[in-house]
Amino acid sequence: MSEKHIFERDPADPKRKEINPILKLALELGPLMVFFFANSRGEWLAGRFPALAELGGPLFVATALFMAATAIALTVSWILTRTLPIMPLVSGVVVFVFGALTLYLHSEIFIKMKPTIVNTLFGVVLLGGLAFGKSLLGYVFDSAFRLDAEGWRKLTLRWGVFFLFLAVVNEVVWRMFSTDAWVAFKVWGIMPITILFTMSQMPLIMKHSLEEPTK
Repeated sequence: MSEKHIFERDPADPKRKEINPILKLALELGPLMVFFFANSRGEWLAGRFPALAELGGPLFVATALFMAATAIALTVSWILTRTLPIMPLVSGVVVFVFGALTLYLHSEIFIKMKPTIVNTLFGVVLLGGLAFGKSLLGYVFDSAFRLDAEGWRKLTLRWGVFFLFLAVVNEVVWRMFSTDAWVAFKVWGIMPITILFTMSQMPLIMKHSLEEPTK
């Protein structure tokens, strides 16, 4: 009887099922785009769907749709691979918990703290994994890069520190600026910063890349 895996397999596991990189990116960024759209068009959505109007202002509408989009993305990942992606799942759990608190208590604080919690958690997990000799970043980028052990170790260290940096930035922005400014920065600020950081790691990736195995 074959062993069943609920969570995604190790990157080196030959039985690991891969998702098209573009689809994988869409599943990860889709809920965030839904959140931004719903916040910017919250009043319009509430006018078209009276049930959403009962949730409150645009941020509360966006939070509810963010939770729904996250659930859909995880469901699609499960249907395609019969496993759950670890980091999106962790992020999703935090979305559900803090989103529920936001809607139940009708307080914006919880959903604004969600990126802080998620990024801190990712940073601590990546750096903690290194302390135990595990380069966990391979679970995220294994479909895009094949690196040697030293490359994964260095890249994991850098991403761990970067996640902690994002947590600090989120705290500064939501505490010092308006809700609309925070939402805009969450989508259009964090994304470019992350892309720039990723591009800055290309020299390291190229240096430690492994050749594709002959099929």
